[in-house]
Amino acid sequence: MLEADYFSFYMLIFKPKQLYWAIFFLLGVGYFSVMSHLEINYFLKSLIAIVPMQVVAIIYVTYLRWSRH
Repeated sequence: MLEADYFSFYMLIFKPKQLYWAIFFLLGVGYFSVMSHLEINYFLKSLIAIVPMQVVAIIYVTYLRWSRH
């Protein structure tokens, strides 16, 4: 019973929006680390670096269009 009370208290401290920001921050740090250690052509590295931003933008725009209908 004590674990359930601790977990519910812990979840009250962190809001879902804060947890999303923390997850995105950790994903960004991991992606930056991986991109920094890749030993490929700089042109390809710059293209690969832009791909996640494009995917997120496409998902966001698609979500906005579908939520309006």
